[in-house]
Amino acid sequence: MPEKVLAAVACNLDVDILAAALPLFAAGQVEAIEWSFDTLFRTPQMPDWFAELLQTYSQQNRLIGHGVYFSLFSGQWSVNQQNWLQHLRELSKLYTFDHITEHFGFMTGQNFHHGAPLPIPYSETTLAIGQDRLARIQDACQCPVGLENLAFSYSLDEVKQHGQFLEQLITPVNGFLILDLHNLYCQLHNFQASYNEIINLYPLDRVREIHVSGGSWESSAVEPDRKIRRDTHDEAVPEEVLELLAQIIEKCPNLKYVVLEQLGNALKSEKSKQLFYADFLKMEAILRQKNQKSRTNAGKTFLPAPFKLPEQPIEDQTLAAQQIYLSEILENAASAEEAIHLLQTSPLAHSDWQIETWEPYMIETAHNIARKWKK
Repeated sequence: MPEKVLAAVACNLDVDILAAALPLFAAGQVEAIEWSFDTLFRTPQMPDWFAELLQTYSQQNRLIGHGVYFSLFSGQWSVNQQNWLQHLRELSKLYTFDHITEHFGFMTGQNFHHGAPLPIPYSETTLAIGQDRLARIQDACQCPVGLENLAFSYSLDEVKQHGQFLEQLITPVNGFLILDLHNLYCQLHNFQASYNEIINLYPLDRVREIHVSGGSWESSAVEPDRKIRRDTHDEAVPEEVLELLAQIIEKCPNLKYVVLEQLGNALKSEKSKQLFYADFLKMEAILRQKNQKSRTNAGKTFLPAPFKLPEQPIEDQTLAAQQIYLSEILENAASAEEAIHLLQTSPLAHSDWQIETWEPYMIETAHNIARKWKK
């Protein structure tokens, strides 16, 4: 392991997050911060005090950046993606990021900042696009880059393939993995899979960061007896996720950061702030116990690897058209049943998307997610 696993919080320009984390900052317990640097699109100018907070952690090499809106696997390259990279390039001159990460998936919706990250088919086409985009992110930030595992899948087979596909994506740039444990918890519950069955399918030696967070339950109309676990970041961390942290930390020899995440709009009440504080202390206690054990190595640095970047971004118009079809169906279908019918008669049928294997209750969930983001 690295010399020490650091206890961090996801800290954005949000009054409620900052208020909840203030006692932890005051006590010097926040050892690093993760900043979602692309969420300030509505903020014309960053307040000086927030810039100073970022700079303080930057100077200690304890600032990590987390992207939300890049849409790594969009089949068609967009002006928004080009602008995103330029924004990252400029920020990387102002702040020293220890690493930069992005979400797995592509964003539904035409509005760049209103979409939901959803899975893509695991194909040679999407692999090439993902590797191209990661290399462009690395070229912009000139530091280690990583990807976060996805909370949502359409089938158990997709869940089982996810770890290997992530490894194939990050290997050319010497990248790493954020292992989001609540995302993993969602997958285990939604497909009734066991921890031991899934965890070793991930490249755990490439885990540099772990996320812990909470979520919510959603009832299914398609299967009334089923509850879907959603990665909504709006509740306290379940004990099961903290148990996963205690179990998995020994399997990740290059782990450096464990980050507590929660949305600011879920931290408005005094009770929610107290639960956030308590979750951090629980997380910190697990790390303290692990940090007391001896280290046998300094940990991988995941420094950028040479990568010949094509002048033009890789695109695939067939994939782009399929993504548009999928987004429109999920956003506009009147019901999950209609979405299922439309998918079966769309260009996604009998393709790399393998929609024939998708669980109806997960199509229903995707339909709910897409409609929520569209609103």
